[in-house]
Amino acid sequence: MNNKTSAAPVRAYVENSTGVLELNRPQALNSLTHEMVNIIDQALDQWWDDDAVHRVLVYSNSPKAFCAGGDVRAAREAIQAGRGGEADQFFVDEYDMNNNISEFPKPYISLIDGFVMGGGLGLSAHGSHRVISEKASAAMPEMAIGFTPDVGMAYMFQRMTNAAGSTSHALAAFLVTTGWRMTAADMIWSGLATDIVPSADHDLFRETVYAESLDEALERYSVDTVGDSELATLLPHIEKTFGFPTWAQIDEALATYPDREFVNTVTELLSTANPESLVAAVELMVASARSTTLREELDHEVVLGEYIRSRPNFAEGVRAVLVDKDRNADFTPATTGEVDVTPVRKLLKN
Repeated sequence: MNNKTSAAPVRAYVENSTGVLELNRPQALNSLTHEMVNIIDQALDQWWDDDAVHRVLVYSNSPKAFCAGGDVRAAREAIQAGRGGEADQFFVDEYDMNNNISEFPKPYISLIDGFVMGGGLGLSAHGSHRVISEKASAAMPEMAIGFTPDVGMAYMFQRMTNAAGSTSHALAAFLVTTGWRMTAADMIWSGLATDIVPSADHDLFRETVYAESLDEALERYSVDTVGDSELATLLPHIEKTFGFPTWAQIDEALATYPDREFVNTVTELLSTANPESLVAAVELMVASARSTTLREELDHEVVLGEYIRSRPNFAEGVRAVLVDKDRNADFTPATTGEVDVTPVRKLLKN
């Protein structure tokens, strides 16, 4: 496999002993299509047992973004055209790719310069090395498009170890429901990222990985800090308000929480969220907490995702955010208190 100069949306090729995945859809901020998922998965399968390939490095040729997520506009169009099965298969294949990344037996390095969201986190977070620049940011913005957290991030967020050596269910719930945009400092502090390499050194970092080794590249170009994490300062508030197993309990905790500045921040973050998605996301967190493997979590996401995409709020949310871009979705029901959680609990066996 060597399409280094092709027009393919992912260029997969080998540089010395490094398998390279170059995301090459900059006009769409590398939003993942089914074709891209298939190219990546085929490359990983080919390199899995290839003794000549010692590691994999994935990077973007877009100056703005690593990957803006899955191509949910295409999923919406397929569903509206009566081809919902195509959308379902895209997500099944994407989640298989996520699991393959997590099980890949060699170093898997994501080089992130710019923002990464949704499916882009699924492409990077499950690998062994998440190398970011000071320009990096990350978010799971599914609530506003009427969807649920996916690509295994409810699982990952609950298990990543922060700078204090702790994991946090509450922080995970906060991240998947509010769509908080993590800064580079947040990503390092939380454990989402493993290393920092300044943006100006990314080309040299890649060249050193190719010509020498990953260890040498990290030794030469990684730095220790990118500033203070705002998430770290918010964590005490998050622990007291988001550490509950239902959205109703989180909502009640926020309603009575004395630090109104924090509550106002959360309220603003939730202002465009689909109530049905909020309720489902917290139920997924419960299922994710008891999952023993990423594969088990992804299987939950397959069944929940099919249900949520069949609901009118998915098409409406994608319309409001990505099609008409008016950010004024008309979600039904309009409040979380009106959402019937029973179907979601049955699907997830909660």
